[in-house]
Amino acid sequence: MNDRSVPSRVELEVSLGAIAANFHAVADRVKPLGVIAVLKANAYGLGMSRIAARLGAEGVSAIATAELSEALEAQAAVKRRMPVGILGSLMPDEIDRAVAAGLRIPLSDSVEAAAVSKAAARRRKTAICHVALDTGMSRVGVTLDEAEEKIREFSRLPGIVVEGLYSHFPTANIPGDKATLAQVGAFRALVRRLAAKGISIPALHIANSDGVNNVRAACRAPFTHVRTGLNLHGSFDPMGARALPLKPAFTLRARLAQVRRVKAGSTIGYGRTWTAPRDILVGTVAAGYADGLPLALSNRGTILVGGRPCPVVGRICMDYATVLLDQVPGAAPGDEAICLGRQGGCEIGIDEWATLKGTHAYEVLCAIGSRVKRVYVD
Repeated sequence: MNDRSVPSRVELEVSLGAIAANFHAVADRVKPLGVIAVLKANAYGLGMSRIAARLGAEGVSAIATAELSEALEAQAAVKRRMPVGILGSLMPDEIDRAVAAGLRIPLSDSVEAAAVSKAAARRRKTAICHVALDTGMSRVGVTLDEAEEKIREFSRLPGIVVEGLYSHFPTANIPGDKATLAQVGAFRALVRRLAAKGISIPALHIANSDGVNNVRAACRAPFTHVRTGLNLHGSFDPMGARALPLKPAFTLRARLAQVRRVKAGSTIGYGRTWTAPRDILVGTVAAGYADGLPLALSNRGTILVGGRPCPVVGRICMDYATVLLDQVPGAAPGDEAICLGRQGGCEIGIDEWATLKGTHAYEVLCAIGSRVKRVYVD
């Protein structure tokens, strides 16, 4: 385990103020619907406790996580009583603890629901549940053709209250996507059928961050909430609309470990993938793929030094990256190197890395290494 008394070579600076501003931008766009903050995977690597506490103070409607340990951490971090739930599924051995903690519990099938009911009876508690509805993701949830029957079945079980119904979009990042609009229509039709039979569910949500930006029908009644994760840290899916005025919420910074001049014909890095065309100044940045720099930056990406975008040359190593410094002749060991974020008038956004890697911002963020120190500013 790292000794935190030693200054970190690589830091991820997280702006809680920017995250709060992004939450309010989402809330303003979808009001009067509530906003559920999705803080899975340690808030996508940014730090669950600090972000949950700040969003709780800002008035977020609820927090959603992917697993029990995350939900318990979020619940402990938030100072006011508010719903904290789990999206997807619980493992059988997690159900009792989730019921005891008063978490919002997902229901996807009869076996799971019966186990939740038994745990509620043992604990002499009421389990507040949200039914997962599969409208096209084919991951978890009851199917549309069985939904009415299952919701009635779950509601009749002792100790269970069905508070919510939710689903998820696989392609909401594509504006005007017909399959996404069909999912919205199917969800709304189910809600109408349930209402006609006297079944009212207070919390209804399907929109994720992409849905907030691209699918207005998912941000209106009968839906009561939207969910957002990606937008909270100021990012968008590269394919979708950018309807929200979001602020970048983090900076990944490292330092130069060495500055030296290499001769023409010298090769740099594993595989000798780059050859110096002339005598040239290069710098070794003390950050590599163990810190989250994608290998796809090799010979393609840039890192900011002295406010200038300096090309990455050679293959990204586990602990180091090499950049050209001919634009920054005064660079010296210890100088700041911005891998993600702004320096001077230049900025490197996480979308640039995602595009180079052929992925999305979520994966890039989640790959930032555990040895990278997280620091928080307002």
